Amino acid sequence: MFAFVVYGMIKGLPGGLLQERDKRAKWNGIPTLLQKLYESSHPNSDLSHAHTFLKLLLSQLSVEAMSFVTEDRKTAQESTFPNTYTFDLFGGVDVSLTFLWRYWTEINICASVTTVNDDLVKDCLSVLYNCCICTEGVTKSLAARDDFVLFLFTLMTNKKTFLQTATLIEDILGVKKEMIQLEGIPNLSGLVQSFDQQQLANFCRILSVTISEPDVGNDDKHTLLAKNAQQKRNASPSRAEVNQVTLLSIPGFIERLCKLATRKVSEATGANFLQELEDWYTWLDNALVLDALMQMATEEPEQSSTESSDESSLATSPLRHRLPQSMKIVHEIMYKVEVLYVLCVLLMGRQRNQVHKMLAEFRLIPGLNNLFDKLIWRKYTVSNHVVHGQNENCDCSPEISFKIQFLRLLQSFSDHHENKYLLLNSQELNELSAISMKANIPEVEALVNTDRSLVCDGKKGLLTRLLTVMKREPPDSSFRFWQARAVESFLRGATSYADQMFLLKRGLLEHILFCIIDSGCTSRDVLQSYFDLLGELMKFNIDAFKRFNKYVNTPEKFQMFLTQINSSLVDSNMLVRCIVLSLDRFESQTEDVKVVEVLSECCLLSYMARVENRLSFLFRLVNIINVQTLTQENVSCLNTSLVILMLARRKAKLPFYLNALREKEYAEKYPGCLLNNFHNLLRFWQRHYLNKDKDSTCLENSSCIPFSYWKETVSVLLGSDRTSLCAIASYIDEPFMDLDRDLLED
Repeated sequence: MFAFVVYGMIKGLPGGLLQERDKRAKWNGIPTLLQKLYESSHPNSDLSHAHTFLKLLLSQLSVEAMSFVTEDRKTAQESTFPNTYTFDLFGGVDVSLTFLWRYWTEINICASVTTVNDDLVKDCLSVLYNCCICTEGVTKSLAARDDFVLFLFTLMTNKKTFLQTATLIEDILGVKKEMIQLEGIPNLSGLVQSFDQQQLANFCRILSVTISEPDVGNDDKHTLLAKNAQQKRNASPSRAEVNQVTLLSIPGFIERLCKLATRKVSEATGANFLQELEDWYTWLDNALVLDALMQMATEEPEQSSTESSDESSLATSPLRHRLPQSMKIVHEIMYKVEVLYVLCVLLMGRQRNQVHKMLAEFRLIPGLNNLFDKLIWRKYTVSNHVVHGQNENCDCSPEISFKIQFLRLLQSFSDHHENKYLLLNSQELNELSAISMKANIPEVEALVNTDRSLVCDGKKGLLTRLLTVMKREPPDSSFRFWQARAVESFLRGATSYADQMFLLKRGLLEHILFCIIDSGCTSRDVLQSYFDLLGELMKFNIDAFKRFNKYVNTPEKFQMFLTQINSSLVDSNMLVRCIVLSLDRFESQTEDVKVVEVLSECCLLSYMARVENRLSFLFRLVNIINVQTLTQENVSCLNTSLVILMLARRKAKLPFYLNALREKEYAEKYPGCLLNNFHNLLRFWQRHYLNKDKDSTCLENSSCIPFSYWKETVSVLLGSDRTSLCAIASYIDEPFMDLDRDLLED
């Protein structure tokens, strides 16, 4: 309708006046071309003429879109992209849509031979995509039309227009206010099953938007208080969770993703591969653009449906052989980034166990292990280890993204799940069994139950390969954070002595201590990941503390270690918790000669054994958080403070610690401040954890303290009887009492 009105306005203008106005406004003839395009769009008109006019318009819009892509995607403004603005102003978007609707009507309703050919449809889609790139208003208006979005999904059945359709959908979904529901797409299962492997990989870019929880972009919304309130309001599954379930119901979907993630690529790269990668990547916007490049490189006849559905056809087609070898690799890497992302999100969802079972069955981990040296972590010399922008940590690099996504997948796969042993090979599993036998302890049940036909092949498992590259990584590498997180996830859960010794024998503890003490690392994220990993590696393990003391063998080294811990207790508190828990256990094992020896010699255990040091940590842990600022990142500080008090309660020293907190308040001239804050934190703790099975299980497994004792200790601390020496209220003088305010409801 809008296009018709604009057309009427243009038609009413005298030709000379329109040309004069066009020249003065620098419209570059776009209104005239749109007038001719509209006249050629009627049912009985010759669409070959319409296509000619559309291609002329597309050529002008493409120049602006390409400049936008190559200029770091700056904010689009009317003055920056005048052709796109003029095209939209005079109804060009609506005219383009009329051709698409006509195509769909003829195919689906009239069941007739369409007069709109595939090339015209492709160019209409390209026009719309170019407008979306340069003009955000166009993208938002299209995203608001649910019928149009669903219509685009139906266009994906046409292989000739697939790339253009997928590109446009991805752009539109990126700004859509409400997440689309996949179950609303007509015949989604049939659509996905019709894709060849190349199309499925591209479709993962779209899926990533539909299965990920939206980022609210506001720090306040990330607090646990806000998240808990949101969960109360939205008791039913989110759209992202529903979409995940929808995907998992598609026959063969996960199996095909596993094949995509693990298929191999020819490795005959030239010496200048990284330079080639940089040159290409300066203007290639995404994997879909790479596909378009490949599509333009040849005009080969379309392969048969049988051939195109074969996953190996992408690697063996003549087209692939005509591309530079480096481009083949980048192309495959960018596909794998999308596939691994989708698998990672599904692994973290509510259907985690179902996904885990399928990933194990389809041998994802052994497949990635076989790719590790050849593709995921290929070897470079120092001279050519340069990526986009001369910065190896640049997130723009496809290889950087691929490595990080791979590490995130490993972290999600191993975290608190018995399938983590699939990261080892048969020989390494035997080594774990031998460690348990030598220590005269039973094997972990998950290890015994591991299906050895599904573990890694070759001389090294995936975990061992990761340790090898981790120790070679430069000190300032951004990969260190993700590598440490992936290895830590293997140790998380119930503490396994055999797992710890497996890693200790490979020099992991010494490597971590070098990074913390000697490498000069200043990244808070990297240091936090190493503190957490060190905590899991040393917890309850007397051999680890003995190794620690051997490495930290001078007062200067120990002081540097303490300085790093104290520089940010939010980052290091999990390590503090590990030391406190380990010390408590070792003090109950005084009949063991080795334990007594290490207790007397280890500088770290001796430091934590002094009550003034434990109290110092407790003061700071309680003081650096409050209910309003609690997040998933810092709630561990609250739990660490609770561990210190639970262990004190076991030894009947809880009143001593609470009184020390009171004295600290008065010494700092803030009576009631610390204890009121702690009281509120514990009230929040009850609401947060008593309704969360997973969180409570994690607390119990990581501390070896029954969750019932956690709950009981919190109840005792929150007791209202002011005569109780174990109740916080007993240590707050009446004038400073502030326990009745319900900050949890603010």
